Amino acid sequence: MTEKVAKLTLGDQTYEFPVLEGSVGPEVIDIRSLYSKTGLFTYDPGFTSTAACDSSITYIDGDKGELLYRGYPIDQLAEKSSYLEVCYLLLYGELPTKSQLAEFDDLVTRHTMVHEQMHYFYRGFRRDAHPMAVMTGVVGAMAAFYHDSTDINDPQQREIASIRMIAKIPTLAAMAYKYSIGQPFVYPRNDLDYASNFLHMCFSVPAEEYKVNPEIARAMDLIFTLHADHEQNASTSTVRLSGSSDANPFACIAAGVACLWGPAHGGANEAALNMLREIGTVERIPEFIARAKDKNDPFRLMGFGHRVYKNYDPRAKVMQETARKVLDILGVENNPTLQVAKELERIALEDEYFVERKLYPNVDFYSGIILNAVGFPTSMFTVLFAVARTVGWIAQWKEMIADPQKKIGRPRQLYNGSPARDYTPISAR
Repeated sequence: MTEKVAKLTLGDQTYEFPVLEGSVGPEVIDIRSLYSKTGLFTYDPGFTSTAACDSSITYIDGDKGELLYRGYPIDQLAEKSSYLEVCYLLLYGELPTKSQLAEFDDLVTRHTMVHEQMHYFYRGFRRDAHPMAVMTGVVGAMAAFYHDSTDINDPQQREIASIRMIAKIPTLAAMAYKYSIGQPFVYPRNDLDYASNFLHMCFSVPAEEYKVNPEIARAMDLIFTLHADHEQNASTSTVRLSGSSDANPFACIAAGVACLWGPAHGGANEAALNMLREIGTVERIPEFIARAKDKNDPFRLMGFGHRVYKNYDPRAKVMQETARKVLDILGVENNPTLQVAKELERIALEDEYFVERKLYPNVDFYSGIILNAVGFPTSMFTVLFAVARTVGWIAQWKEMIADPQKKIGRPRQLYNGSPARDYTPISAR
């Protein structure tokens, strides 16, 4: 079979480059030899047309509205699986057997406690610090507490670091929340499942017993599952770029946390809820709809549409149903913010302007509603995203470290500054 090639013609010279084919998705032109052959680079701000790696973890088809974890559709995993089962799938490539899942569950559960001295680390932060600022610090600090699992060349240490982060980052996140509201830290409990344990660490107090609602725990588990990985997004690419320098795994994940903090990425559900609060009442929705349609108005509807999905976000379908269940369980139907959300959703699904542009409510729109109803402040939304995405970052990092083609990341640039010039003495300036 003849190898497919792409031809590039520059003046009277023609160069050929191999075309690579994945298992699904678009083919890619292999331009690794472009500079050596032509002396030229490509120009691709945001790397939106560049495949920086090959991966077997997650696949997105934005036109179809499809998201696959290791080949499994997200809606099937959301319906039939648990977050820890999805973690196993992302890490090891296959769904676990019953005994493998039990062993993995037990391993994660028994590593949820953090070093006691990490409690003192939090006291260096102001109480009103954004929880994501705290998380960026404490996740990076894990390398100082667990330095026996920072050797990236040791497969066993990579495995230990992976389990530690999946187990301990929820504990650190709950501690960040408790610190921000002035309540004592709550230790993890081994008798609770992953999501229930997290909710218990966030909302229980020593003064009285707190029972986790299993339906709310299931909704939390779903949110974790839907956010577990999302191909080569900004924070995942940050983790890979950090890891390409052979940085320790805790530093790489801390870099991912820092990137996720951006409102254009992980802060989208926080921005969506803040927008709903800005609208305030159902009566004011037409005013903001008109502003969204006005090209000269800087206002944008947050939580609608998606950069990758040109169809309905497949995660949003699951989250929409979950949001309705949670609101029904908690009896918060009269909350004005939630009433605005429901009416805005109805309009977006029916209004010709939104339908034509495929500006459907996305996963951030619904997750923000759920987290608000459960009791989390908006400042914690991105933290919860980081908890969920930890396993995806780790899976991508491990895949990159084991890749024989791994190279340190070194993007090129199109320089448009001053050419070489002589230094001018300060007396002559």
